[in-house]
Amino acid sequence: MSLINDDLQDLLIAYCEAESELLQQIDRETNLKVLMPRMLSGHYQGRVLSMLSKMISPKRILEIGTFTGYATLCLAEGLTKDGLLYTLDINEELEDMVRRNFAKSAYNDQINYILGDATTTIASLGEIFDIVFIDADKKNNGTYYDLIFDRVRPGGIIIVDNVLWSGKVLQEKQDKDTRNITSFNDKIAEDERVEKLILPVRDGLFVIRKN
Repeated sequence: MSLINDDLQDLLIAYCEAESELLQQIDRETNLKVLMPRMLSGHYQGRVLSMLSKMISPKRILEIGTFTGYATLCLAEGLTKDGLLYTLDINEELEDMVRRNFAKSAYNDQINYILGDATTTIASLGEIFDIVFIDADKKNNGTYYDLIFDRVRPGGIIIVDNVLWSGKVLQEKQDKDTRNITSFNDKIAEDERVEKLILPVRDGLFVIRKN
């Protein structure tokens, strides 16, 4: 999934902040016990998310797609003392693992973990967000973007994962999943309400700032 070779990836990790022991445990357990462990953000991308969060010092964060909670905890590192993070997921099978992971962290009381279809649960959140991280089913990226846009404050950021799709977005003949990613990227490129850039981090992070 990473767009750079292993040696360069190791160098990048060597020059960034270390993972906490808890994040290392989550990474290890996810790779041992969970299907499709590559969905986990991992060390370098986790530090990118943490850095962006700390630069903004958000009071409210929304994450769409919890998986095993790794990225959740990275984003939570930037929360203000009275800040809250809402994380939405539909996979009930991972609930026990996720709640254990959060309970071991310093941010447990600041995290609201909500199970259910995000297209429905988003509507129940009466918050304005400083950061939104979208990392769920890729076919619904555009739907999630539209649902949360008015809930992001001016100057807030929306981060969308996997927008380079292992480089498949460069292919002339694209499968359905890749076409969905490309269509979303085109949608953002044409949206004059935002500033945007893609960071070639891991599988591509679209960082979108609301004007």
